[in-house]
Parts: sequence; C-alpha cells; structure tokens
Amino acid sequence: MLRRVDLLPGRHPAQRLLCRRRLLLLLLPLLLMAEHRVLFVCVENSCRSLMAEAIFNANPAPGWSALSAGTNPAAAANPRTQPMLAEIGLAAPEHAPRLLSTADIDEAQVRVTMGCLDDSSCPVHLKMQELRDWGLEDPAALDDDGFRHVRDRIVRLVRGLRTELILSDQQAAALASSARR
Repeated sequence: MLRRVDLLPGRHPAQRLLCRRRLLLLLLPLLLMAEHRVLFVCVENSCRSLMAEAIFNANPAPGWSALSAGTNPAAAANPRTQPMLAEIGLAAPEHAPRLLSTADIDEAQVRVTMGCLDDSSCPVHLKMQELRDWGLEDPAALDDDGFRHVRDRIVRLVRGLRTELILSDQQAAALASSARR
C-alpha cells in the first residue's frame, strides 16, 4: 500500500503551498542554467550540419551546446569542410558523420535542418517535432566560392540563433527574478 509522505509536516496547507513556491523559485535558476542542446541535422552530416555545429560551439550561448547528425551519414566528412572552417579560424568537430538518433531529437531544445530533408530520408519522429529549416544549398555540389557562400550564410544564421537564445534565456531569467519578488 502506498503511503503519502508529507515533506512539510504540521504546517497549514497554505504554508506548505508557500514553501513549495519558494522552493520552486530557488530551483528555477538552476533549471535555467542546465545545459541546453541545439541539434543541426542534414542527410550526410558531412558539410552543412558539421559546419553549423563547429560554428555554434566556437561561441555558444551560455548554457548551450550543439550537436550534429545525419539521416544517412557519409563515411567521412567532405574533404573541403575542414579547410573551409580553417579559413575562419575554426576546426571541424572531432566526430565522424553520425547517424541521427531518436535520443538526439528528444534531448534537443532546438532542432535545425539544413534544407535537405525529404520524405525518403527524414524520420517521422523528427517531422513530428518543432524544427527550423534553414534551406541551405548542399555545398558538396558547388565550387569553392559556392562552398564559402554556404559557410558564410551558416555563420550569419548561427549568430542570429545565438542572439535569439541569449535573449530568450535573459527573458526567462527576468521572469524568474520578478516571480521571486
């Protein structure tokens, strides 16, 4: 038989409610500081999503990190990905192209597709989640100038995403702070 345990015995119900509210307000900043994840997804995880991960993680919003994956990952990163990132002072992520998992999808607070998902390669589970699509051309099929153009567009999009996340976190912190008063 289950027995209810009162963590605040002997207190009036209104006092218990107030104590629970204070406890929540004390824990809220810790919850806001928890690590949040951005997931960048494309088909092969060899160019766009790898670059987005590297660019984001080079200067992430506080409390955020990025991961990338592909729905049908290539055996290796595109050979131009690392040199193109090196041109802007960054290194490619150390992991090889990796397969997108359900856990990746579920654990991410923000999911960004690179514009390459179609019905044959996109998992239904991903389609059911809130996601953003950046509609980027596949640089693997482009010359070096085209590849740089896609990379530079990813830099601008990641900067915008970072700013959005910082402002959103600041707004959440301000709401938590005003609730304490």
